[in-house]
Amino acid sequence: MSTETLNKHHDAHAEHGHHDAGANKVFGFWIYLMSDCIIFATLFATYAVMVNSTAGGPSGKDIFELPFVLVETALLLLSSITYGFAVISMNKGSKAAVNGWLALTFLFGVGFIGMEIYEFHHLIAEGFGPQRSGFLSAFFTLVGTHGLHVTSGLIWMLVLMYQISRRGLNATNRTRIMCLSMFWHFLDVVWICVFTVVYLMGAM
Repeated sequence: MSTETLNKHHDAHAEHGHHDAGANKVFGFWIYLMSDCIIFATLFATYAVMVNSTAGGPSGKDIFELPFVLVETALLLLSSITYGFAVISMNKGSKAAVNGWLALTFLFGVGFIGMEIYEFHHLIAEGFGPQRSGFLSAFFTLVGTHGLHVTSGLIWMLVLMYQISRRGLNATNRTRIMCLSMFWHFLDVVWICVFTVVYLMGAM
């Protein structure tokens, strides 16, 4: 067997190994997301039980501002679209385009978190903090947990952009892009549930 044939065989074996490792990581990340589903399901159930426990304080109808939350929602939905373009750019092999779309996604995510912090600060300043009632405790816990997940995703995104700029679109970074994609779209789905169950139904 010639040296060239051996090298080709070695490269094919290495590529197959990277593919298997990447597939295992993606599968493992799916399992993590399922465990996160359980956490959010528990928080939603707790909120459903506590939603009417206002202890004489405000209800959702009194404190929720739907136009404000609609802008929040639009920012997060737009961030999912821009992340989709980042994945398309990855498939085309364009490192600069991937980082550009990730940067835009990051900005939308920061805008979402900024609005959430403003909402929390405004409610607490008005005396409607989590200690005011069971309803507000459940609200702050559910929405705040989602916000912490988005913040974690933003930190991950920054690190990923740095890794892509240093090492390019290698097999490891492609796997990371796909895992973060699943995480980010998962948070979008959770937020749609939050918007519907907490804000929309609460304001009715």
